[in-house]
Amino acid sequence: MASKYRVYRFDIKMTDDQTRLEQFLNGLEGEVISLIPNVTPKFTPGGMGAEVDFLFIVEKTDRLM
Repeated sequence: MASKYRVYRFDIKMTDDQTRLEQFLNGLEGEVISLIPNVTPKFTPGGMGAEVDFLFIVEKTDRLM
């Protein structure tokens, strides 16, 4: 049987959403293949910075969608 993959977009605020991300990942039925962060530049009073707006989560599953 061929493997199937599913991609989720998970909006996140890195300083506040650790528990919510953990619950989401533990609720997945398949195997998490990759977490891909979307990193964007952020201007701060001290200079440049960066923040993660969302994650793409790739799940490998054997069930049909």
